[in-house]
Amino acid sequence: MKLFSWVRWALGFACINGLAAETTVAVAANFSRPMQEIAAAFARSTGHQAVLVIGSTGKLSAQIRNGAPFDVFLAADQVTPQRLAADGFGGEDSIFTYAVGRLALWSAQPTLVDSRGAILATGDFRRLALADPKLAPYGAAAIEVLTALKLDARLRPRMVLGDSVGQAFLFVASGNAALGFVSLSQVQSDGRLRSGSVWLVPQNLYTPLRQDFVMLKRGSTNIAAQQLALFLRGAAARTIIRSHGYH
Repeated sequence: MKLFSWVRWALGFACINGLAAETTVAVAANFSRPMQEIAAAFARSTGHQAVLVIGSTGKLSAQIRNGAPFDVFLAADQVTPQRLAADGFGGEDSIFTYAVGRLALWSAQPTLVDSRGAILATGDFRRLALADPKLAPYGAAAIEVLTALKLDARLRPRMVLGDSVGQAFLFVASGNAALGFVSLSQVQSDGRLRSGSVWLVPQNLYTPLRQDFVMLKRGSTNIAAQQLALFLRGAAARTIIRSHGYH
């Protein structure tokens, strides 16, 4: 029986019998805010609980390979889930794109970043935060942007690297860095900027940030994990995802 055919059967069985279960979900840091909302909506809709573990895609992938007890993985790229599936850690037929992210240059200071990101070229700042490109796709995308703008070598001495885009955001929010490359979803909700100033980086400057879901081996027998996979593709989750600036 194919995975999602089995899921639909199990979904009906669980609803009929009133069963409730728990699933442990590894989530890329950029998607933490929308996933918290999705988990709450999922609990209200199904009675199941999604326990979230937030981190960089690279570190979460390493933990999965080392036996971390995760049922599903929401990565910040497509390559990592594909590699995990190819190496036997997840189901290849379970992979799908749950969101397409946007990169933003953000400062907590209201006037520092203009709508074209000119501050990068002027260099009128001390520190630039970004996620470690070896661990986080959003960090790799930031390096692509700086390379395209021919600013990578000049700004490299000012870079402050976080383990994840979540940590890069905290560097800027705390004032330890004047500005940084973050996920648009971290600084925008329902189309409104939370605070500070932002440049929405043109998408032609970096590889599209297509983010994929993969059902891990441990989750293949967990009804809550299976139902979460379905829920993420439904209208309620899609509404939340779009409200945070994802496609």
